[in-house]
Amino acid sequence: MIKWRNILLIVLLFVGCKKAFTPVGALSSTAKYLVIQGIINSGNDSTVINLSRTKIFDTVINIAVEPGAEVSVESDANSTYPLTETVPGTYASAALNLDNTHKYRLNIKTTDNKQYVSDFVAVKNAPAIDSVGYNAQPDGVHLYVNAHDGANATHYYRWEYNEAWQFHSFYESFWNGLSPRMANDFVYQCFTNDISKSILISSTAKLSQDVVYQAPIAMIPSTSEKIETKYSILVKQYALTSDAYSFWQNLQNNTNQLGSIFDAQPTQNQSNYHCLTNPAEIVVGYLSVGNVTTKRIFITASQLLPSYSPANVYGCSLDTAYYYHEPFYFDPGVVGPNSGNTSVLGLFGSPSPPFDQPNSLTYTRTICADCTVRGSLNPPPFWK
Repeated sequence: MIKWRNILLIVLLFVGCKKAFTPVGALSSTAKYLVIQGIINSGNDSTVINLSRTKIFDTVINIAVEPGAEVSVESDANSTYPLTETVPGTYASAALNLDNTHKYRLNIKTTDNKQYVSDFVAVKNAPAIDSVGYNAQPDGVHLYVNAHDGANATHYYRWEYNEAWQFHSFYESFWNGLSPRMANDFVYQCFTNDISKSILISSTAKLSQDVVYQAPIAMIPSTSEKIETKYSILVKQYALTSDAYSFWQNLQNNTNQLGSIFDAQPTQNQSNYHCLTNPAEIVVGYLSVGNVTTKRIFITASQLLPSYSPANVYGCSLDTAYYYHEPFYFDPGVVGPNSGNTSVLGLFGSPSPPFDQPNSLTYTRTICADCTVRGSLNPPPFWK
C-alpha cells in the first residue's frame, strides 16, 4: 500500500545515535506525482488552483510547477467554468458565484495528455471569523482566532494567513555614495510580506457547541523584525467536510509531527482526486468547495512588551575608511565603499580641495543599511 512516506521527506531520529538513511524501493522512486492545491471558491472571490509535481526528496528543494494544463470547474448540472493560467502552474478564475444547491469538481488535463478529476463536492461555506487576537508573552506574540457557527453545522475548520510588516534596516544611511540622500531617497523604512506555511486546523465535532476559542494561528518571536514597528495579519477561514479534515489532519501528522520513532507514523494517501488515464497513479491533494471568510488586524510595537528587540541576524557592524583625495581606491578583492556590497552611512571631513587633511567615511554591508534589499519602500494598499 502506497503511503505518504513515499512522497515526503522523513527524518528518523533515534535516542542516543544518528545514522545516515538511504531510501530503497518506492521511497527512492523518481515518480513525479501531481500535486493540486487550492479550493473552488463558490462566493464572490477568485478561485486559484496551483499545480506542481513531487520530487525525489534528496534533490534541491524547490517547487516543480506544472504549466500548460487545461483546468476547469464542472458542476453536476453540466456547467463548465474554465480557469486561465496566470503564471506557470497557477490557474485562476474571477468570482464564480456558484449555486450552492449543486456539487462541483475540478477537471485537469496536463500537457502529457493525462486527465485528472476530483469527486463532485458539495458546497460548504465558512462562517464569519469572530475575532483575531494576540497575547504578548516574554517569548513573543502568540496569535489566535475565535469563530463559531450558530447553526452548529461547520465543526471542521482550516486557516491560512497572509502577513505584512513594516521594518527598518539595522543602520540608517544618510549618503548615497558620496552624495547626501534626498528626501525621496532614504532606504531605512520598508515593507514586506509572507504567507502561512503550517497546516492550521481545528475540530469542534466532540464539543456541545460549534465554537472555536483561541485556536493558535502563529507565534512571532520577541526578536523578530516583524514586530519592531508595525505588523498586520489577514486570516482566511475555510469550512471542511469530515473527510477533508481527515486529509489535512493526516498531512499535518506526516509533516509537522514526524521526527522520532515516538511520533505519529505515516498513513496512507487520502485524496478525492483521481487520474482517469492511469487509475493506479497517486494524486496529492483534496478538493473543497465553498466561500472563504477573512479578518485582518494590525499590531504596533507600542502595544507589545518593551523588552522586545530585533536580533542582529545579519551580523551588521560598522567600519571606517580614511582618505586624502578623491576618488577613493579600495582593493576590489576587499569589501569596501566601491565594491557594490557596502553602503556609506556618514562622511566626515571636507571632500573638496585642498585634500591636505584626512577625511573619513563610515560604511557597512548594504543589507544592513538599505531596506530595499529585502522589502519595498511602498506600503501595501491596505496599510493604515
